[in-house]
Amino acid sequence: MNIQENIQRFKNILNNENVTLIAVSKTHPAELVLEAYSEGLKNFGENKVQEMVDKFEQLPKDINWHMIGHLQRNKVKYIASFVHLIHSVDSERLLQEIDKQGQKVGRVINCLLQVHIAREETKFGLSEEELFSLLNNPELQQLKHVHINGLMGMATNTADGELIRQEFRYLKNLFDQIRLDYPLDNISMNELSMGMSSDYTIALEEGSTMVRVGSAIFGNRNYSDQ
Repeated sequence: MNIQENIQRFKNILNNENVTLIAVSKTHPAELVLEAYSEGLKNFGENKVQEMVDKFEQLPKDINWHMIGHLQRNKVKYIASFVHLIHSVDSERLLQEIDKQGQKVGRVINCLLQVHIAREETKFGLSEEELFSLLNNPELQQLKHVHINGLMGMATNTADGELIRQEFRYLKNLFDQIRLDYPLDNISMNELSMGMSSDYTIALEEGSTMVRVGSAIFGNRNYSDQ
């Protein structure tokens, strides 16, 4: 495995100001993250709070840390002071907790609402009904320390490229609808986080602005990128 060579494969994304490459560094040691950082990567994604905190303490402070895994409310306080973007907001209660912790540390925390678009029930995310229920709740405007920057979704883990495309297209349509219909102070649909190592090319074709790539940069790990 050569991280430098792997990153070169994503040069077109790195040179595209409209797309952000997030290197999924979960389970990989800080030394490998530093190697990728030295090649110019600044955005890294983690699934677990403790691993993110450990790496934040060890690595350069201009790294943008993205929480891409399922986030428990009682863990928000550990990352509130430095997390760049939380991709995985899947409930109103979690959003309220992020707002609470943002107020404590005196910053507005940027978030994406995770939407369940896959056929697998094991994946997290809001249903379409839950998504619009959250957006239509007047209490949302009272949350002054969170900002909803867009949506995130994970497609079905399948070799069926057409199914993946349909799921990403569905999420993009929701994204566009919200951008038009919800011009609220703490909502701006700027980011659409979809696509991983196995399906990022389809995601980009369907309008993704953030791709979360792990194994294609760092090599395989003991469990799936999902």
